[in-house]
Amino acid sequence: MEALLAAAFPGANILLSNDSAKHRGHAGDDGSGESHFSLSIEWAGFAGQNRVARQRAVNKALGDLPGERVHALAIRATAPGE
Repeated sequence: MEALLAAAFPGANILLSNDSAKHRGHAGDDGSGESHFSLSIEWAGFAGQNRVARQRAVNKALGDLPGERVHALAIRATAPGE
């Protein structure tokens, strides 16, 4: 996921955390250890975009991963200085 995000958002500060262990045994846990993630991404290109537009851009960059391999992805997308 990090490589896809870095390619789509050049120069972004990306922090991706695997939270799957916190959700072991819950819905969506497929046992792979890669089902739940949190993403914090700061990118200058997000300036002037609302929260929904930013999340759509992140989901577009990740393609089919959310919903197929990844059950849950919490996204915090900001522009510098926010």
